[in-house]
Amino acid sequence: MSDLIKPSLGIMNLQQGVRKFQLSRLEPADDLAYFIRHFWIVRWDLRGEDPYTQHVIPNPCVNMIVEPGRSAIYGPGKEKYGHVLQGQGCVIGVKFKPGGFYPFVKRPVSGMQLSPLSVQEVFGADPFALEEKVFAQEDERRMAALVERVIRPKLPERDVQVAFINEVIDYINQEPDVTKVDTLCDRFQVNKRTLQRLFDHYVGVSPKWVIKLARIQNAAETSDTREKPNWAQLSTDLGYHDQSHFIKDFKSIIGQTPEEYARHAL
Repeated sequence: MSDLIKPSLGIMNLQQGVRKFQLSRLEPADDLAYFIRHFWIVRWDLRGEDPYTQHVIPNPCVNMIVEPGRSAIYGPGKEKYGHVLQGQGCVIGVKFKPGGFYPFVKRPVSGMQLSPLSVQEVFGADPFALEEKVFAQEDERRMAALVERVIRPKLPERDVQVAFINEVIDYINQEPDVTKVDTLCDRFQVNKRTLQRLFDHYVGVSPKWVIKLARIQNAAETSDTREKPNWAQLSTDLGYHDQSHFIKDFKSIIGQTPEEYARHAL
């Protein structure tokens, strides 16, 4: 297990959140790294304080979450989601790479949006026994190693489509000029319907949605790091020709207009 890696994108209003919880991210063991992006662990102690809801921007990844009495495997959502933190607690998650979960189940990940899968069904592990073992540990790497032991016996053969999908999504995230699926098809020499079907099966969301998410996530992160973002300029930088279209997309994922989000970030 490698050293802790720094938190990345996804946590909304992070400056507020870090006062309420501690977040760690750990790299997976080498034999699992083809399929898993990282482990994440959230700890909090809000005893004597009001409950706190932390919102997270959706991402094109499947997450296996180990939490007392609530362990399950969740597909990508399309809107922000919130987790209520109260009292004292801990949650550990496995974030699979985009497309990285499909080889374990060989069924369209798009079907998981409304129906999470059980840890028992996919990995043959009793979730209550797993929770008991994991949360008896204090060392975070030991916690992650116990979850790895559950995943490893079901490890599939490497699927080349996983590497291809991650190449496509990395390109989307690195190139702000990408605003259309046709651009991806030209860049990677792939038929549009083939790419859409591949994303439906492996990722669970469309390439068009991933493009929109990358732009909105960029905007939200900019809002978190700048006191007064220039929304008109930012929408142009992100490839929007109409600021109202940018605002509509932002609200569809974040649940607030850019201005509302910026005010709540203070």
